[in-house]
Amino acid sequence: MLGDLLLLDTSRGPLARVARGHSDVEMFRGNFRISDSPSDVTALESARLQGERLLLAADRASEPLLELHITDRPGADGALQLRTLAAGFDRIWLQFEGQAGERFWGGGEQMSYLCLNDRSFPIWTSEPGVGRDKSDLFTQAMDEVAMAGGDYWTTNYPQPTYLSSRCYALHADVSSYCVLDFTAERGPALEVWQEQATIEFTAAASPAALVGSLSTRFGRQPPLPDWAIGGAIVGLKEGTRSFDRLERILAAGAAVSGLWCEDWAGIRETSFGRRLFWDWQWNGGRYPDLPARIAGLKQRGIRFLAYANPYLAVDGPLYREAADAGHLAQQQGKDEPYAVDFGEFDAGVVDFTRAESRAWFAERILAREMLDIGIDGWMADFGEYLPTDVRLASGEDPMLAHNRWPVLWAQVNEQALRSRGKWGDALFFMRAGFSGVQAHCPLLWAGDQSVDFSRHDGINTVITAALSAGLVGNAYSHSDCGGYTSLGGKVRSAELLMRWCELAAFAPVMRTHEGNRPDENLQIDSTPELLNCFAGWSRVHAALAPYVRHLCDEAVATGLPAQRAMFLHYPDDPECAVLQNQYLYGADLLVAPIVEEDTTQRRVYLPAGEAWRHLWSGEPAGPGWVTAAAPIGSPPVYVRGGSEFAELFQQLPAALAGSK
Repeated sequence: MLGDLLLLDTSRGPLARVARGHSDVEMFRGNFRISDSPSDVTALESARLQGERLLLAADRASEPLLELHITDRPGADGALQLRTLAAGFDRIWLQFEGQAGERFWGGGEQMSYLCLNDRSFPIWTSEPGVGRDKSDLFTQAMDEVAMAGGDYWTTNYPQPTYLSSRCYALHADVSSYCVLDFTAERGPALEVWQEQATIEFTAAASPAALVGSLSTRFGRQPPLPDWAIGGAIVGLKEGTRSFDRLERILAAGAAVSGLWCEDWAGIRETSFGRRLFWDWQWNGGRYPDLPARIAGLKQRGIRFLAYANPYLAVDGPLYREAADAGHLAQQQGKDEPYAVDFGEFDAGVVDFTRAESRAWFAERILAREMLDIGIDGWMADFGEYLPTDVRLASGEDPMLAHNRWPVLWAQVNEQALRSRGKWGDALFFMRAGFSGVQAHCPLLWAGDQSVDFSRHDGINTVITAALSAGLVGNAYSHSDCGGYTSLGGKVRSAELLMRWCELAAFAPVMRTHEGNRPDENLQIDSTPELLNCFAGWSRVHAALAPYVRHLCDEAVATGLPAQRAMFLHYPDDPECAVLQNQYLYGADLLVAPIVEEDTTQRRVYLPAGEAWRHLWSGEPAGPGWVTAAAPIGSPPVYVRGGSEFAELFQQLPAALAGSK
């Protein structure tokens, strides 16, 4: 396999390049501008063997500048170790050989494109941006305001891993800024900002088997707990009024398994909207008698969820406690904590490179302040903001620690759950990630979508996010039902909220969010029509629990995600290679959500070889492209013929209607 990818043929261009890098990094509230002015860029067109090493040089008369060594690597079928051979050379470009018609997928959790062909993807965890389309005036306005527009490749969770339609995967075991580049006709290329790197290769007989191998390599999640899949998690943040609203939602016939109150620690009003007070302790003024309230809900089968992130607001008591104990990352050249601007308030960075600080956060905050008062889950937010000019206790370069930060954050959360015997029962979910987060984070969520149907930042991106993340070992994903970001006059429409309820019912976890400006946006209980819509789809989600339990069992056994790209089960069908707005929910359901505004029908592709039936009417359909009617309340969903869950699926229309 390596021989095919590393053909020593310089007629098509150099095998590799090296350089000395001179980067410039600017960060503003989690948005980054990164540029490089490399010097001594050298194309390496000559190769010679020296023992087991392949030495690359500019020509036969030059000293070698890059060493390649093929070696074994646990969890991979082979590995290539790279090392520059001259001082200061810390940029490596490596070219691989492709084949005509080859397709590539991966890159972590990508929002805009499932198939990576013809584009390059910088690997750097960050805010995804608002709009994420440089040709869009709204995105341009966000860029002008706060560097916040984003682009098609910006994501909370990048990963330097890609899968090929030739049934191999490449993973760069690095933490530096790097780039997966699929723009060259010759084949994929890799850019790494390190002096040395290990590139792993994995082969399999099928795409599904390849995904299984990668999930073994990065670590598999535990099965989701029964409560998390047995009903919807309702997100409300109005203090004690949240409990009253929950009662009205339950009275409307909703199937609710959790109440998520991210404002449990208090509220901070900003120009961005209603944000949280970043001091992770129960706010008794906003939630009197919270432990008793939590216990009462749990007796009724409803868990209480909260919110935390790895930063501490400088005006909160936990910040001073952390600073006094040496738990905060420092400014360079000063013995003072580094403060990050999060938008009208500053926060300190808990230094997770220090074992004592990881243990302090896990025990002092997540365990004592949250788990010990009965909280059974939380949004473990952020993780993307590590500045590149901070001083860490480990002494390591923040440019190398930045991408690893979400993994350290996930480890802290796992440590807290395990300390109380809650791993596999209590549940946290994250938006940030990087290679290795899979082993520690039990559930992803797709981050902060705009409250609209926009191509690169709206409802449709959560499908692409789930499918791409699932290819690299993340079995479970979900989204903020209704979206989150409301800026520039954008607010939720009733149509958007209802379409998002339809989509969310066919994800392993269904969770609502009020958004950053809840008073300006429609909520699931704003009108009787919206409340009935949410209640119906929450019942569908709950009715699917036995099937989702089956998908969890499959994920544990095989590494296959719950929501699957079409090509995983139909690798020989060229139409399935590029589909990203429909998906397989397990092997037995095909879901094609409506993700465009003012749409009551859509084209759906039904692969040959199966006897597909429309879920709601029971009528046979396909194979091939069909035009499906899709009024609100009837999204295109199809059942595979011969499914052992056919009887369960037949009960879904009655669950939606609220009848027995």
